[in-house]
Amino acid sequence: MTRAMIVEPDRRQRIARLTPLTDVLACLDALVKPVMPRTADLAAALGRTLAEDVIIHAPVPATARALRDGWAVSSDLTTDADRHCVERRDAVAIRDGAAQALAPVGPGEGALPTGADVAPGTTLLPAGRRLGAIEVALLAAAGVAEVRVRAPRLRLVRAAPGNDALIDAALGCIAEAVGSQGGVAAIAAEHSLTDALADTSVDAVVVIGGTGTGRNDATVRTLASMGELLVHGIALLPGDTTAFGTVGARPVLALPGRLDAALAAWHVLGRVMLARFAGSREPPPTRTAKLTHKVSSPVGLSELVPVRCEGLSATPIASGYVSLAALAHANGWILIQPDSEGYPAQSEVVIRPWP
Repeated sequence: MTRAMIVEPDRRQRIARLTPLTDVLACLDALVKPVMPRTADLAAALGRTLAEDVIIHAPVPATARALRDGWAVSSDLTTDADRHCVERRDAVAIRDGAAQALAPVGPGEGALPTGADVAPGTTLLPAGRRLGAIEVALLAAAGVAEVRVRAPRLRLVRAAPGNDALIDAALGCIAEAVGSQGGVAAIAAEHSLTDALADTSVDAVVVIGGTGTGRNDATVRTLASMGELLVHGIALLPGDTTAFGTVGARPVLALPGRLDAALAAWHVLGRVMLARFAGSREPPPTRTAKLTHKVSSPVGLSELVPVRCEGLSATPIASGYVSLAALAHANGWILIQPDSEGYPAQSEVVIRPWP
């Protein structure tokens, strides 16, 4: 009697089609809304995004101030004017116990009138502005002690437990990017993927790894079983196995386990998601440069190509898979649209920030 062979069904994730990047961005834009604002003192507000305009209601300065050391005098004593001014110390001589001006001073010279820094009703900083050190200093100088800000909370998680140098590197890099862009990143070191997806204390979950089509890749299946899978497979190089979905009201961005693909997908999707959460109105900093040589790209796919910028020139470093050595030399990206075959040498291109 022959025993029948039992074949285990193939449970691998499959990518049915590559969704255009523009469609994924439209989906993300429709789903992700600004998080609730909170009140923070200036120390806690550093790096966060303003949720409301900062309007100054009292004049700054509240009273006239001297702009330099010297003598406060009535300008009509030195000129034909009738306004107060501040005469420089070296322009005043003491003779027989009395101060004598050695040179005429114009009306208002050396003095800062009331409201000269900020007039009442002025919007000092608009909503959507991220607060760096200079913005915090301006608020403090204007007498503002606290502001309303948004600080999105993102849970970063490995697809599977254990150590993986590439995934750990991607986690660290993206966590730093979240913090530098006004969010709060928490790496779920000891939590399972299901625990992280069920975490209601965060605004979104970013998973790294497990998005491919191998037998051990299970991120997309887990996401689909716990929530709604909206996209698996994006027409993006590198990063074509990226997935996006929701668990309850929380967006879930699943990035590939390859470092180059994770960074690329975060750049075009994660940064946008975080900016939407924060209510940011500031475009990412970009600049232009000319390509030192031709770069080719497959039609139908959006492609991020790492470049090395030196002065006004940009040298394409790699295409498709980007090695660690290539990543080490890069200091910017260029984005090639899906309807383009690339750019010839000396083309002027827009350089995106790195990473």
